[in-house]
Amino acid sequence: MNHGMITSASGWRKVFAISGDENDNNSKISGDDEVIAGISAEIFADYLSEKSSSPLVIVGRDTRPTGKAMAEAMLKVLAAKKIKVKYPGIIAAPEIMAYGKKASGFIYISASHNPIGHNGIKFGLDDGGVLNGAENAKLVKALNEKLSSESEIRQIREILDEKKSFKTAESAQKAKVESKSAYLAFSKEVISASGDEAEQEKLFSKIKESLASNPLGIVADMNGSARTLSIDTQVFKSCGISYYGLNDEPGKIVHAIIPEPENLVWCAGEMERLQKEGKSEVKLGYMPDCDGDRGNIVFWNEKSAKAEVLKAQEVFALSVLSELSYMRYLENLSGGKKENLAVTANCPTSMRIDEIVSSFGAKIFRAEVGEANVVNLARKKRSEGYTVRILGEGSNGGNITHPAAVRDPLNTIFALVKLLVLRDSNEGGKNVKGLFHIWCEARNLPYSNDFSLIDVIETLPAYTTTGVAEERAILKIRTADHSVLKGRFQKIFEEEWQAKKGELSSKYGIESYEAIGTNGTEESRNLADYSKNGKGGLKILFSDKNKAPLAYIWMRGSGTEPVFRVLCDVKGENSAEEHELLDWERAMILKADEE
Repeated sequence: MNHGMITSASGWRKVFAISGDENDNNSKISGDDEVIAGISAEIFADYLSEKSSSPLVIVGRDTRPTGKAMAEAMLKVLAAKKIKVKYPGIIAAPEIMAYGKKASGFIYISASHNPIGHNGIKFGLDDGGVLNGAENAKLVKALNEKLSSESEIRQIREILDEKKSFKTAESAQKAKVESKSAYLAFSKEVISASGDEAEQEKLFSKIKESLASNPLGIVADMNGSARTLSIDTQVFKSCGISYYGLNDEPGKIVHAIIPEPENLVWCAGEMERLQKEGKSEVKLGYMPDCDGDRGNIVFWNEKSAKAEVLKAQEVFALSVLSELSYMRYLENLSGGKKENLAVTANCPTSMRIDEIVSSFGAKIFRAEVGEANVVNLARKKRSEGYTVRILGEGSNGGNITHPAAVRDPLNTIFALVKLLVLRDSNEGGKNVKGLFHIWCEARNLPYSNDFSLIDVIETLPAYTTTGVAEERAILKIRTADHSVLKGRFQKIFEEEWQAKKGELSSKYGIESYEAIGTNGTEESRNLADYSKNGKGGLKILFSDKNKAPLAYIWMRGSGTEPVFRVLCDVKGENSAEEHELLDWERAMILKADEE
């Protein structure tokens, strides 16, 4: 049996809707897909049983229609294998990963931001993140072997055909209470950067005290996601933030799932409606994807008097700015030594991050696209003595804040809240600079204690970057072997560089280039043979006469969708240059694909 899934470490995904239509909201799945779900549970049970004599597994799902049928198949198989299970039902990805720290591992049924007919599976252990590439490969191998065995398939069908089922109602209710409690405690630790409850309370009390005189309201377009049943309302209300929910009925998915600008218009519209009603405190908004780990941002621009959508790269940039400032703020409060700060990001994160990071005397390290790659690179750098507080995939928005190992819109929102609330103050007779002041000082910019988010945004280093959801950012190619495609691309690029370099020099100041590859957590500089990059990310970095980076073009085949992604990043506000370089890249790739 062919499972038909893309099986990357970020998640196994395909269309599970019985019609095969990726936009179908039918809850039924085929008998074969029930088997695939059951065998997926079985191989993870076997994997955990090798590590523990009595493993405990958390099973959860997002609000996609096919999730319930997949969960029922998995729960039957786990019960038949006598595996201890806790099933909180619908649960956000960051919540199951926090709850999973109290178990041997977790199975999460979700296809993240993919269209509603898709679904998938994520596996993780008790470290709060998904399995890395090497461990995921072991499960993929076991899956393929079992689906090649008629006896294995027959055995799973027999289990699935039994009338007995996992008793979910009472156990789900109890597990959900436990999961929310675990997630709330963990979120406070992440947001405050402290495991000490007294220190956590200091921060949240400071936020509440500040908001008493400067109120803040937040709009959340839940779009029927798993976050509808999570802790968002509770956390906001606990520190005095007004919460306004939109589309907050579980499973009521009223528009496209991916939280890109075209789908944040509902959140922006609600913010503008509330402002017109006189609720001037409504300054921030967000929309999560279906599993609730990614949430991009809408903000109220006081200067234009409009609700505006932040681009994904800007969301990550602001989060990094805030959290690095917060680390320096904590150092100033305690009088302790400066941490050896670093940030890990994926290869197509805008170069504005490099400027932000260097302003704090920190380092930037890059990994291949994929949350697991960025998380594992951060772990590696921590083992080398760096403090990696914040990491993520700027190209997709959102951020991962340590000790979390997954994106979480709560952590993104609170990065912005801290940035706005923690201003210059007197702490026990000591004058302490606020977060934005620390940033302005690092950039040699003037500072006023009276500022709004738009003032912060206007201090970000200016870059023009292709949005990942734009049509221009996606190519359909025929060449299955990406090593072959990149080898052909190299030949075409080197020929065209010779013909085009004079024009690039006169128009944009581009004098040289460097090929950079990322594979997993490894970055390779000065690639001589692009074909050796394989399925990794390939970047051509363009520099000026002083070797200062000016722009880059980037490419990589998606690990979760059957597409080839491209992107261009240009220093400054220069959409003409970004369009020209991206068009050039697309033309060369398509030419390489024809050979």
